[in-house]
Amino acid sequence: MRLPHVASESSESRESASLGMRLCATSAEKPTIARSNSFVGTHEYLAPEIIKGEGHGNAVDWWTFGIFLFEFLYGKTPFRGSGNNETLSNVVSHGLRFPTSPKVSFHARDLIRGFSVKEPENRLGSVKGASEIKRHPFFGGLNWALIRCAVPPAMPRLCKTSIYVPTAALQKNDSSKGGELQGTEDHMEFDMF
Repeated sequence: MRLPHVASESSESRESASLGMRLCATSAEKPTIARSNSFVGTHEYLAPEIIKGEGHGNAVDWWTFGIFLFEFLYGKTPFRGSGNNETLSNVVSHGLRFPTSPKVSFHARDLIRGFSVKEPENRLGSVKGASEIKRHPFFGGLNWALIRCAVPPAMPRLCKTSIYVPTAALQKNDSSKGGELQGTEDHMEFDMF
């Protein structure tokens, strides 16, 4: 799961477009005990136990959610290195450090810190699942039963999603133009796209 992959499916649910994982308010209260040994995902969001090949359960989802929150609040991921190997090394060996700017509340940092515990058995949500997370002070005053009824303070304006270049048009494109597509009507020109 990566921040750009979170999409609004409808007003009733949020779905992660990456790997079909769901981040819904009605998620299971207790974590499952199933384990996997897969190594799939974007390096910056992988939990330490995945990188070390130790097998993993759903605690990796809470790790990724913590990285997601960090990126949402600070505009970058906490363990990114100059390359994939350095990033993986940072995830396994470096501690979580918060930038001094922007200012983020103590409860938000504490929530992220709880999700970013290296040992999965001690990670927030790994023992009691979503019920443990819902009780965190960051969510104090939130009525979970009414969360789907809440009206967001602002709704993003959607762009036209019906504008695309069919594959056939791409194949007919004159390669002597350097891969340049000429825009028509509402289409914008893309150079080397």
